[in-house]
Amino acid sequence: MHPRLNDHIKLAPEGVKAMMALETSIAKSGLEESLRHLVKLRASQINGCAFCIHMHTTDARKHGDSEMRLYMLNAWRESPLYSDRERAALAWTEALTLVAQTGAPDADYELVKAQFSEAEQVQLTLLIGAINVWNRLQVGFRAAHPVSEKDKAAA
Repeated sequence: MHPRLNDHIKLAPEGVKAMMALETSIAKSGLEESLRHLVKLRASQINGCAFCIHMHTTDARKHGDSEMRLYMLNAWRESPLYSDRERAALAWTEALTLVAQTGAPDADYELVKAQFSEAEQVQLTLLIGAINVWNRLQVGFRAAHPVSEKDKAAA
């Protein structure tokens, strides 16, 4: 894989500044950091964004999330490792990331409604929208994730 642009982020400074302001707002929203990492990672898995998967697994580990929770995220529905609140957020993440296919089902919204206040629902939806924009930038321009020397040697 070869990047399509050398540094696409620097080519739209005002747009990136606006996205970063949105990220800051979401971080201050009261949504748990671990939940935000899971949502970002799950959307990135769905979208096949290697750059973002690398970033959000690294961030989740730094925050203290377990390796097993990260490994099992793709199969969260079959794993007991996630709280009801996380499950609702993950279902909503999948529904909105795949909105053209799902239409944001009422059943998924009811899960979110049961676990999140109205303000949190909006913040969660902004979070999902934001990570989907980042994924599209990174996948669209083929951004390469960092590779350690150990991982290079293994490849």
